[in-house]
Amino acid sequence: MTEKYKALVLGASGLVGKALVNQLCQDERYSQITCLVRSPLSQSQYLDPLNKIQAIVIDFDELQDYQGYFSVEHVYCCLGSTIKQAGSQSKFRKVDFQLVHVAAQLTRAQRAKSFVWISSVGANAKSKSFYLKVKGELENAILSMPQLANAAAVRPSLLLGERADKRTGESMGIAFAKALSPIMVGPLAKYRPVNANQVAYQMTKLQVF
Repeated sequence: MTEKYKALVLGASGLVGKALVNQLCQDERYSQITCLVRSPLSQSQYLDPLNKIQAIVIDFDELQDYQGYFSVEHVYCCLGSTIKQAGSQSKFRKVDFQLVHVAAQLTRAQRAKSFVWISSVGANAKSKSFYLKVKGELENAILSMPQLANAAAVRPSLLLGERADKRTGESMGIAFAKALSPIMVGPLAKYRPVNANQVAYQMTKLQVF
């Protein structure tokens, strides 16, 4: 009999999170997918014939109070924002660094098998770009965390997929990058726009079974 796993997903309502949850629902290895969310999930956006999804509305400002939900085999963190969406650099850092870092700490505390999160292509703690600098600092903080051996990040470029929120600047960037994709080969291939479903699939492949 195949061993069944439980997963925890943070950011299930986002572009990658939604794709990930739908993939996990179809994955026979998982018996339960707990989603910590800010507001109730729209059931119409998830294909869950076996009722694997357990959506829990929480206060992310008090994420540490929900430590018990991290008592699973695999933790997937799809939390992320943009500086424009967050409203300021400090608010962006709170989501993209602090919340993800706390999630990694709670994963370690509950001894989950592995922790996978979304970073960004070009992440570098020494970058002049605030966005990439924060992403790089987070990678350094999590990957150097003691007793969290199985931690891994996916580093996508611009994400393709249907978003609930319209991001004009990002849409223009995606259109430009898609036009250049045919010549993005070799070292430049990692900068090609990538579909959210592909990123979600990469996240599942990084988990330790």
